[in-house]
Amino acid sequence: MLTINEIFHSIQGESSRAGEPCVFVRLTACDLRCIWCDTPYAFHEGKKRSVEDVIAEVERYACPLVEVTGGEPLLQEDVYSLMEQLLARGHTVMIETGGHRSIARVPADVMKIVDVKCPGSGEAHRNHWENLALVGPRDEVKFVIKDRTDYEYARDVVQTHALAGKVGAVLFSPVHGVLDARSLSEWVLADRLPVRVQLQLHKFIWSPETRGV
Repeated sequence: MLTINEIFHSIQGESSRAGEPCVFVRLTACDLRCIWCDTPYAFHEGKKRSVEDVIAEVERYACPLVEVTGGEPLLQEDVYSLMEQLLARGHTVMIETGGHRSIARVPADVMKIVDVKCPGSGEAHRNHWENLALVGPRDEVKFVIKDRTDYEYARDVVQTHALAGKVGAVLFSPVHGVLDARSLSEWVLADRLPVRVQLQLHKFIWSPETRGV
């Protein structure tokens, strides 16, 4: 069984798949409390559902791209069965994880979006650094950046772990409404960083407070 917060069909707002139609399966619960979290409702709200029931709802949207997210999806044991069964049905599957839980058991064919928490999140001490040895060309590493300190932290991690040549994309995402995207872009350009500045597309299409998008 899984505890599901919501399942919805929307436009992918982040990653290299931004702009594509996607079904999102948001799992309940997270053991992080990032200061800038935009989905605190997923900490507790949710209903128990079988993997088969979740898959049946996903399939009703007839959409090939599916993202498993949270909360922190890797807290629930049956998430692995969910991903395996979605893959077996021909879906392109993504998972977004906070980066503090091992991704070692995530199926190889799943596109992993792995966060690295910066100091501004209040959770940088929770990073599971071993994950950066497990990501590959189909995966992406994301940094949510609040200020210049976060930027320099992220820049140093990218360079120390040679991420740019290892993963499909390195994503630098400004905290929406806090860090000006122009400032972040100028820092990236000044340092010649091989990263992708990412804006949360769904927050421009809909209001930032809208749920289910």
